[in-house]
Amino acid sequence: MALNGCATTATPAPVVAAVPAAPVGVPPGMQFLYGSGEAAALSYQAYQALAATIIARAADRRLGRPVPSVVLAAGATLEAPVFAPCGDRPLAVVFDVDETALLNLGFEASEAQRAGPYDQSRWERWERTGAAAVIATPGMAEVARAARDAGVTMVFNTNRMAANAAQTELALTGAGLGPVAHGRNLWLQGDAGPGSGKDARRWAIAALYCVVAMAGDQLGDFSDLFNAGNPPPAIRRALTASGGVRSLWGSGWFILPNPVYGTGLKGSLDQVFPADRRWTDPGPDPAPAPKPAAP
Repeated sequence: MALNGCATTATPAPVVAAVPAAPVGVPPGMQFLYGSGEAAALSYQAYQALAATIIARAADRRLGRPVPSVVLAAGATLEAPVFAPCGDRPLAVVFDVDETALLNLGFEASEAQRAGPYDQSRWERWERTGAAAVIATPGMAEVARAARDAGVTMVFNTNRMAANAAQTELALTGAGLGPVAHGRNLWLQGDAGPGSGKDARRWAIAALYCVVAMAGDQLGDFSDLFNAGNPPPAIRRALTASGGVRSLWGSGWFILPNPVYGTGLKGSLDQVFPADRRWTDPGPDPAPAPKPAAP
């Protein structure tokens, strides 16, 4: 009896109905870049112009006409550009990889479903394992065909890691942009110069090739000078219109849209919208006074 007095009856846990997960929303930048016809059209627009440049420069070389390089030489400025000499080096076109030659659909689909800031370790795991989850950027296959037909070498200059070179080769070749080989036409972070700046690699490439065109989705894909000193958005925007390089856009330098990540995505309200171009909504017009009733 005493033992029975100490016994307790367990209260059943309440049954909680499973709450369905909220649908995952795709960020607007990803909707545009990876899903929209508008982004695809911009990409085709840039790459058709690039293909025409490749064909024209190859024809110039065959006819013995001088062919200009589009790589800024060491010591050049954006206001007073000087270009690496071409000589009789073979012709090449240089591409960034991510969101320029390839669209990283697998990685960005994963990113769309997680919260939190960018995680470099996740990106490096993607480099190692995501080669089958990419596609060539719209228009890139046509550029590759034009380059092959014209005898112009396609070179890739990317900030992917040298430790993952084999996987990057596989991603590019699998997307129809090969053959690609590290040390031949694939340049990775650390191959020349420190860090993520690309000028040292561009100069090394220009020592081997006459670079007639470059394509990228960030200004640093054309010159590290755009990012020197971490300038505010208004300064970087003004640098693109500098008299020395303005004429290169669409005629040697070809930039693609990327509203998802990168150096272009910064700026406060005051940095983005000039104070002398603000507007205040005056509100709706007052309702008209009622007409007086007829006598």
